Amino acid sequence: MAESVLRALYPHSGMRRALLKSLGAQGLLAAVASLFPYRAAEAMLWDRTAPEHKHVRIAYLPIMCATPLIMAHAHGGFVREGLAVTLEKTTSWAIVRDRLAAGRLQVAHLLAPMPLTMSMGVGSPPVGVDCAALQNINGQAITLHLRHRNRRDPRTWKGMRFAIPFDYSIHNLLLRYYIAHYGLDPSRDVTLRVMPPPDMVANLRAGNIDGFLGPEPFNQRAVYDGFGYIHTLSLDIWDGHPCCSLSVRSDLVREAPGTFAAVTRALIAAAEFAHPAANRPGMVATLASPRYLNQPATVVNQVLTGRFADGLGHVRDVPDRIDFAPYPYPAMAVWILSQLKRWGYVHRHLRYQDIARQVYLAADAARMLRAQGYAPPAAGVPDFRIMGRTFDPARPRAYLASLADGRR
Repeated sequence: MAESVLRALYPHSGMRRALLKSLGAQGLLAAVASLFPYRAAEAMLWDRTAPEHKHVRIAYLPIMCATPLIMAHAHGGFVREGLAVTLEKTTSWAIVRDRLAAGRLQVAHLLAPMPLTMSMGVGSPPVGVDCAALQNINGQAITLHLRHRNRRDPRTWKGMRFAIPFDYSIHNLLLRYYIAHYGLDPSRDVTLRVMPPPDMVANLRAGNIDGFLGPEPFNQRAVYDGFGYIHTLSLDIWDGHPCCSLSVRSDLVREAPGTFAAVTRALIAAAEFAHPAANRPGMVATLASPRYLNQPATVVNQVLTGRFADGLGHVRDVPDRIDFAPYPYPAMAVWILSQLKRWGYVHRHLRYQDIARQVYLAADAARMLRAQGYAPPAAGVPDFRIMGRTFDPARPRAYLASLADGRR
């Protein structure tokens, strides 16, 4: 659109080149904006594009990471975008991945690393999948059985068994990072078992595992049921880490851009609604209902408000325990790729920045935020600190090399 406006205002290519040389691209766009409100026109275009497909099926797992998806469905966000969305509750990420890869779904709730691994063909045949928006940040925890109440020091965890929801999950990558930080080898010194999140609580109760790093509400449910305690919140490993995403097949973006935009706008609006603490208590009944999470309202409320029992006799106040910020920073994808490389899930040379920009659709998310009156993040990269170490997404190979077990 900006290119078209430039050509209309300055039809002679020589004049455009001269202006670009003297003002630079950003300066010229700013000057054009003073003559023609192309940002507003762009927003109107996104708002008015009708969805090509009214009926959309979206698979999701019943976890609190899916809060924006659930709220958009329950409170009419999709309907306002001209969509009739069917939410299909499922039990495992492998099922969601396979249905998306086979084309039986076009849109799904995926773990943040999964659009990257699916697009690269890691763990499954390659298929183009894009991260349209994040559903949540933070909102996970390491939970241990109460019999390990005196094993707070991770250096004592050798031989313990932990559950994770999927190999290609932020949970796996954060848990490995955390364990390695304390000097253990997560590939040898502990056992990591892939397990659907709803099964983690039952297996912890039965003693089949010693702990898990999983999504809510299952950490809090283990406390509520009286046999688990929350050892570490995921924000204490990386405050602001991505967890789950709204992801779409790349062919939907190309062939049905109106549908893609409508689904994404509804999700973004719901995430922005869920962000303020004042809105959280009113969401509890919807999320906890049998139709969606089917969990005790007390458990859901403790997670959403951040005031919770930790299982060791303390009540904690952590307002950012779970949060909702839909902008998919490509820098987040770079960190995920670096850890997939670190732990041997990817062996080939990676063009980190190219993959991150291709899969994490940050520019589209920024446009849709603006179109709905929300401010997209400021230019630049936020300060990502994982266990006290700053991550520079421009230098992922140096970051890996700085780790004792790093691979480049």
